[in-house]
Amino acid sequence: MNRGFYTIMAAQFFSSLADNALFFVAISLLTAMNAPPSLTPLLKLSFVLFYVLLAAFVGAFADALPKGKVMFIANLIKIFGCVLIFFLVHPLLAYAVVGFGAAVYSPAKYGILTELLPPEKLVAANGWIEGLTVTSIILGTVMGGSLVAARSSHFLLGFDVPLIDTGIDTPTEAALCVVMGLYILASIFNLYIPDTGAKYAPPERNPIKLIADFAECSATLWKDKLGQISLAVTTLFWGAGATLQLIVLKWAEKSLNLPYEKATTLVGVVAVGIALGAAASARIIPLKKSLTVIPLGIAMGVIVMIMPLVTSVNLAYPLLILIGILSGFFVVPMNALLQHRGHVLMSAGHSIAVQNFNENLSILTMLAMYAIMISMNLDLNVIIVLFGLSVAGTMWAIKRRHAANQAIHDSLALIGEHKH
Repeated sequence: MNRGFYTIMAAQFFSSLADNALFFVAISLLTAMNAPPSLTPLLKLSFVLFYVLLAAFVGAFADALPKGKVMFIANLIKIFGCVLIFFLVHPLLAYAVVGFGAAVYSPAKYGILTELLPPEKLVAANGWIEGLTVTSIILGTVMGGSLVAARSSHFLLGFDVPLIDTGIDTPTEAALCVVMGLYILASIFNLYIPDTGAKYAPPERNPIKLIADFAECSATLWKDKLGQISLAVTTLFWGAGATLQLIVLKWAEKSLNLPYEKATTLVGVVAVGIALGAAASARIIPLKKSLTVIPLGIAMGVIVMIMPLVTSVNLAYPLLILIGILSGFFVVPMNALLQHRGHVLMSAGHSIAVQNFNENLSILTMLAMYAIMISMNLDLNVIIVLFGLSVAGTMWAIKRRHAANQAIHDSLALIGEHKH
């Protein structure tokens, strides 16, 4: 790993830390506004909306400029989204703007790895990136819950600038200042990300042709025997992960009787497990063996269904850590394999854009279903069991599809082939 890679990691850490802290600050703001519970999943939905709407365009944009510059522009958009809340813009709209910045950011963040590193280092690099991202989720989750707690709010509002009226008078505004500071720090690191010198064909400017090009890239990846399996797994993982965050928050409140700031730590506990699983996977699973981890996804779905039986915090911690470990262990090799196949079959930016489209469409779908079930007042334990069954069943179907592919042709021989 070289110096440029560590600069990318630092930029990604602080940007992701701010994203996750802002999510929980926004949830607290909705609660203070007495918004209905069904708006909470819609908050996450508003964030990922632009990943889907802009999928055909952000890949081309990421390939048109040096990746560090793209990430810098994206962080400026995120800062603007935070500023909107100061002007009393509704949290759903402001957080959607931050999601717009994140959608621009993502193809550059992952695409630069394939430009900077050889294929054999992608699993290790993804292990580092995912581990660091999950660490930022843990800290961001805890930070978001802490920033809106009474003690932290009182401490932050106690800061005064001599002779200047900052206009920061509420706990939310104080928390937002901390989040914006993290985005600014990430932007500074973006300026030091090296230009890899990777050059692509000039991007198409006609939006119709861009959409057609994106559709062709998407079809290429879904038809590829390795691409379709890894894309299906990561698509399920991110949809399930986003929904699980909200399920754990609600479960902590209903079953464990925890206040909001304590409930956010349980979301962080899942992320601790993901970090451990990602680190272990990066160390012991080579790219050639990446598909052997699929059964762990089935196991994760089955174990999630144990949650309704747990009513003690002492039992909740090891259960959530185990769920996280299984998640992290199977998603890192799948992510690396998907990036490798995308790099072989098309450009880095286009590949990540296809990945983002599918993953975030999964998030939109699963969050919409969760919001509908919440609005129907469906029992939380029933929701958890349905969630676990859907994850385990989908992973089982993916495993069967891979076995059918292998019976026709050894697709594993494609791993490591050179760019087309």
